[in-house]
Amino acid sequence: MKRGFASDNNSGIHPEILNALSAANEGHAVGYGGDELTQQAISRFKQEFGEQTDIYFVFNGTGANVLSLSTLTRSFHSVICADTAHIQTDECGAPEKFTGSKLLPVSTVKGKISPEGISKYLHGFDFEHHSQPGIISISQVTELGTIYTLEEIKAITTLAHQYGLFVHMDGARIANAAVALDLPFRAFTVDAGIDVLSFGGTKNGMMMGEAVLFFNPELAKSTKYIRKQSMQLYSKMRFVSAQFLAYFNNELWKRNATHSNKMAKLLEKQVREIPNIQLTQEVEANGVFAIVPREIIPLLQEKYFFYMWDEHRSEVRWMTSFDTQEEDIANFTALIKKLV
Repeated sequence: MKRGFASDNNSGIHPEILNALSAANEGHAVGYGGDELTQQAISRFKQEFGEQTDIYFVFNGTGANVLSLSTLTRSFHSVICADTAHIQTDECGAPEKFTGSKLLPVSTVKGKISPEGISKYLHGFDFEHHSQPGIISISQVTELGTIYTLEEIKAITTLAHQYGLFVHMDGARIANAAVALDLPFRAFTVDAGIDVLSFGGTKNGMMMGEAVLFFNPELAKSTKYIRKQSMQLYSKMRFVSAQFLAYFNNELWKRNATHSNKMAKLLEKQVREIPNIQLTQEVEANGVFAIVPREIIPLLQEKYFFYMWDEHRSEVRWMTSFDTQEEDIANFTALIKKLV
C-alpha cells in the first residue's frame, strides 16, 4: 500500500522494533508482566521519569487514557478537557462509560486550553448537586498538531493543584513534542506537575502497546485491579516491553520523531507555494492542517489517502510518519499542483 498522509497509525513497524519482537519470541517467559523484559522496561522508564514512577503497560491509547482517568476519578467527578481532545471526540464515549465521569469541554486557542478557559468549571465544590471537578486532561501533541510550552503546562498544573485537581497528559505523540521542545520527557511531565501520563509509541514506530505512568505511587494503589477489569492486562506482556526497550535504545524514539517532524515541515514548505491552499495551524510536530478546494479532495484521496478534518471548512489533516520519504512529499505536492 502506498504511503499516504492519513495517520501515523497507518505506518509500519520500525525494523528495530520488529527485531526486538523476534528476539522476545524465543522460548517461554512468565506471563502478565512477571518476565525479565518487563522488569527491564520498567527500569528504563524509571531512568527517564524518576524512581518514584509507577508504570503500567496496556494495549492502546484509549486504554491508557481510560486507565489513567479511572484510577483518579469516581463517577461523581468531572474531567475538564479540550473540546477537540481525543477523549472527547474519538474514543466512542469510553472515558464516560468506564469512569462514569462527566467530560467538560473547553474551547481552545491553537488546539490548547488555558487556565482562563478551565476556570469557568472550577465551581460547585462540595455541592452535591454538581459533578465535582476532579481532573484536567491535556494532549501533548494536541489534536491540532500544536504543542504546549513548558510554561503553559506549569500554569495549568499550578491552577489544578490549587483546587485539589489532578492533571492527566495524553501523550500519544509525546516523542514528537519532546523533539519539538528540545526537552527531556520528564521536564514537561513530572517536573512540570503532571500527575499521570499516557505514554504512546504506536504512532512513532511501535506495533502496539502504550504505558500509563503515575508520578506518585500512592495514587496508583488500585490501578492493577482497574487495568484487569478494563481488559488491558496483556498476558504475553514481554512483547510490549521488548518494544519499549528497543524504542529507548539508542534513542530510536527521538530518531523517528525527529524525522516525522522534519517531513511535516517539508510538506508545509511545499504546500505554502501552492495557490488556493490555506494552512490553518502552525506546524509544530508531524501534522499539517489545510483548507483545500473541495472538488480536488476526492481526486487526491484516490492516490494518497488522508482524512477530512472539518467538512464544513473543507479542511484536511495530513500526517507524516517515521517512514515518510521526501519522494512521497514531492509526488503528493506535485499532484496537488496539477489538480489545482
